[in-house]
Amino acid sequence: MKKYRFFMLTALVLAGVILLNRQLGIKALGIVGFSFKEMLMVIPPIFILLGLLDIWVPKETMVRYMGEDSGWLGVILAILLGSAAAGPLYGAFPIAAVFMKKGVRFTNVLIFIGAWSTTKIPMFLFEMASLGTSFALIRLAIDIPGIIFIAYILNFFVSKAEIEDIYKKAESL
Repeated sequence: MKKYRFFMLTALVLAGVILLNRQLGIKALGIVGFSFKEMLMVIPPIFILLGLLDIWVPKETMVRYMGEDSGWLGVILAILLGSAAAGPLYGAFPIAAVFMKKGVRFTNVLIFIGAWSTTKIPMFLFEMASLGTSFALIRLAIDIPGIIFIAYILNFFVSKAEIEDIYKKAESL
């Protein structure tokens, strides 16, 4: 019961909105239904890919290419993997958890999430077609160093104990 209290509270608020303003409540319910359907379309493929990643890619390989001693290769791989990803940002977090289980450096996990949210290839192609090649290239040239800078700053300010706690939580998922 305690685990689902936020969901139950939200359902009660939605029921209250429906009772007080039926039109607004029905509209809100439609938005909830749309979001739920979207999640059902995105989450299963992500979990299939996660299962394959977990089984097919040995931990030693991930540590070698994206671990603590991976250097710029890990950064580049994190950017490429995040940029090639498809789907909304909430799909990046389960993959980030698997990366943590596999020993990927915290900075590279942050870079992966940043790249997923900002540098997706389909978005880049759309920008080139809609806003022009120079705009798309300038935005990418600003975003990539920004993502890397923010990841290193976050890594600097988050304590080792907090990072270890995050990795333990990821391990228990």
